[in-house]
Amino acid sequence: MYDENGRQYLDCINNVAHVGHCHPDVVKAAHNQNQLLNTNSRYLHDNLVDYAERLSKTLPEKLCIFYFLNSGSEANDLALRLARQYTKHEDVIVLDHAYHGHLTSLIDISPYKFRNLEGQKEWVHVAPVPDTYRGLYREDHEDSATAYANEVKKIIEQAHERGRKIAAFFVESLPSVGGQIIPPAGYFQKVAEHLHKAGGVFIADEIQVGFGRVGKHFWAFQLQGEDFIPDIVTMGKPIGNGHPLACVATTKEIAGAFAATGVEYFNTFGGNPVSCAIGLAVLDVIEKEHLQAHATEVGNSLMKLLKEQKTKHPIIGDVRGSGLFIGVDLVKDQAERTPATAEAEYLITRLKEEYILLSTDGPGRNVLKFKPPMCFSMEDAKFVVDTIDKLLTDMEKECLNHQKTSTCST
Repeated sequence: MYDENGRQYLDCINNVAHVGHCHPDVVKAAHNQNQLLNTNSRYLHDNLVDYAERLSKTLPEKLCIFYFLNSGSEANDLALRLARQYTKHEDVIVLDHAYHGHLTSLIDISPYKFRNLEGQKEWVHVAPVPDTYRGLYREDHEDSATAYANEVKKIIEQAHERGRKIAAFFVESLPSVGGQIIPPAGYFQKVAEHLHKAGGVFIADEIQVGFGRVGKHFWAFQLQGEDFIPDIVTMGKPIGNGHPLACVATTKEIAGAFAATGVEYFNTFGGNPVSCAIGLAVLDVIEKEHLQAHATEVGNSLMKLLKEQKTKHPIIGDVRGSGLFIGVDLVKDQAERTPATAEAEYLITRLKEEYILLSTDGPGRNVLKFKPPMCFSMEDAKFVVDTIDKLLTDMEKECLNHQKTSTCST
C-alpha cells in the first residue's frame, strides 16, 4: 500500500484485498461489466448462474444452494434466519470472544461486542474457545478435541434443562478475533454430533479465512477432516477483493424450509452482474496464480522464521497458524502465559513507524495477527520477521538498561 506521499507500506493484515490491492484482472472485470450492464438481482443474468456454479465446485456437494449478499454481516444474519426457520428453535451457541458482524442480531451473538454493551441474551450460550495454548484444555491434554466438544454438550444439556432448544452452533472456522486460534482436529465433528442430536445446525463462518487462505484447503473448515461438512457456510471479505460481495451456501433441505414460509428472500444488490463478474475474477486469479499453493509455501516459511524468533525472544510464547493465517502470542511469562498486552501494542506502533502494517487480536490484545493479501511473498515474510527481531532485541535491551525483568512495561 502507498500513502499520499507515495511511501510504501507492507500490508500484513488486509485479508479483504485477497488477491492483492487493485489486482488488474479484478479491476478489469468490474470495468468491463460496468460498461455493459449493472442492475438489481430481479433481472436474471448469466454471471449469477456462472458464479454460483463455479463456487459450488469448491465446496462439498451437499452445499449446493447459494444466496448472494453485500457483506459478511448480511451473510451471517441470513444464516441465523435459515437455521431458526429450519430447526424451529431459537437459541445459539457461540465461542467466547467471537465476533460475527455489526448488525443487531450479530452483536447479540458476539461476546467480543455484547459484553461491552447490553450483555448476554437468554437465548445465547457461550462455549470456551478451543485454544490449546491458553485455554481450558491445552497441548498436553490427551484429547482436547473431545474435551472442548464436551463443553458444548454440557451447554446443550443445561439449555434443555431450562426448556430451551438449540438452533445453531455458530463458529468461525478459525477464530480470528479470539486470538488466531487453530481448533484441534476432530473438534467440529464431535460438536456437530452433539448439535445434530439436539436438532441444531452447524454454521461455519468463513468470512475471514476462506478462499484458500489456509493453504492446504480452499476452506478452513476442511482442516478438521474430510468427514466434516457444515450445514451452512458464510462468506464475505476476500470473496470480492474489497468489493461488497458475500454469500451463504447451504443444503437443499435448509433452503427448502426457508422457502416454505412463502416469504421470498430478496436482496437488491446481492448477486448483481458486476459483483458476480468480480467474484469470478477473484476465483480466476486464485487459480491462475496458484495462490492456495503459494499460501502454503510462504505460510510455512513465515511460520518457520517466526518459530526461530520464539527460541530467541522469551516474549514469544506461541506461534500457530495454517497457510497465511498466523498468530504470534506474546507473553510476559512463559510459564504463566500472561498476555503481554502493552508490549504487543508498542511493537505494533514501532512496526508502523517501519512502514509495516500489523495488528493484534485475542482477549488480551496480545496476539500478532498475520492475514496478508495472498500475494505476500517470501521476501515480505523475511523482511517483516527481520524487523520484528530487531525491534524485540531493542525492547529487551531497553528493559535491561532499566534493570527490569523481561515482564517490564514498555
